[in-house]
Amino acid sequence: MTKREQNPDRSFKIKLKKTRGRTASQRQWLERQLNDPYVAAAKRDGYRSRAAYKLEEIAEKYGLLKPGDIVVDLGAAPGGWSQVAANRVKAADGRGAVVALDYLDFDAIPGVTILQQDFTDPVADGRLLDMLAGRRPNAVLSDMAAPTTGHRQTDHLRIMGLAEEALAFAVRVMAPGGFFLSKVFQGGSEKSLLDVLKRDFATVRHIKPKASRAESPELYVLATGFRGKAREQDSAEEEE
Repeated sequence: MTKREQNPDRSFKIKLKKTRGRTASQRQWLERQLNDPYVAAAKRDGYRSRAAYKLEEIAEKYGLLKPGDIVVDLGAAPGGWSQVAANRVKAADGRGAVVALDYLDFDAIPGVTILQQDFTDPVADGRLLDMLAGRRPNAVLSDMAAPTTGHRQTDHLRIMGLAEEALAFAVRVMAPGGFFLSKVFQGGSEKSLLDVLKRDFATVRHIKPKASRAESPELYVLATGFRGKAREQDSAEEEE
């Protein structure tokens, strides 16, 4: 990523006039979009969402998504994270692989296999592994967020529920040594998620990428070094 992409120009601001056709909240959202340098950068660079720069920054900083990796992107629509992952793992060259899961339909992406599937459906695990010919992913990504209600605590609980579902999926399908990256919200109930992450992964950290809006409560939790079979063996020994 270039310096310009990491720190786009913020010097020009667009202010919309009041119109009968828009509410105040709609006008504020549109002003934010028009003045967001990452929205402009995404259009220039061919990314489907500004969120692509969040994954780019995290992957660069922590050495993630290397050529040959097998990646699963949960709730992938419209596909910005899948684009980044495919580029980095060289999926179009056949070196790595990216499977994007979403119950929504969205346009094809070079090097990405799209599975139109709710990942919480009991059949999702099997369908994914069939598509990967039995290979297990070493990266599971989730940039999902439930529709916001405007009530901060409710929104927090909803996104934490999605993160916990994504983690449960990752633990079931991921290869030992893999990593899990998911969006979360600050709000006080992260402890249960962190307890599971610390049990099943060697390292857990919170990240606030530059492309995350300063006023947003969103963070990303990155867990690396999935213990996998070691955890399964420990559980078996405990049962004995």
